[in-house]
Amino acid sequence: MSETEVKEATVEVEAPVKETEAAVEEVESKAKVETKSQPETKKEGPEKWGIAHIYSSYNNTIIHMTDLTGGETVAISSGGIHVNADRYESSPFAAMKAANAVVESARTKGFTGFHIRVRAVGGVGSRVPGPGAQAAIRALARGGFKIGRIDDVTPIPHDTTRKKGGKRGRRV
Repeated sequence: MSETEVKEATVEVEAPVKETEAAVEEVESKAKVETKSQPETKKEGPEKWGIAHIYSSYNNTIIHMTDLTGGETVAISSGGIHVNADRYESSPFAAMKAANAVVESARTKGFTGFHIRVRAVGGVGSRVPGPGAQAAIRALARGGFKIGRIDDVTPIPHDTTRKKGGKRGRRV
């Protein structure tokens, strides 16, 4: 066997090995890319839930966050704290600012989700929540918490007391 025949034989043997090595490297690189593209799951502690009580009338919006039993106050804020004029206390902007204040306070205390209870004046007053209720719910939802239930807990009497104004109503 001459030297040229030996070189040709070694070339024929080495070429398939190089091709398989390249194929194995491509498969490994694809596997690495696929594992990187999968989202990593964060390890979190136990979930901590609370209740956000939203009282919304035509004069003010109050957001009161408690634990699940309702016995301990986590945070409380009113629309009147965040605006200067009395006529803006019930506005959606004031309700949004109040909700953001409650969200920040609840986040520092470790809450991860809450249920929402919306309340209007009720009784002999209006049974429709004021203008700040929807803005407060939206701001709480944007705060990054999980939201469980949204309930309407407006007190509705089955047999009411007499409304103010007398028999003929309020005369203007």
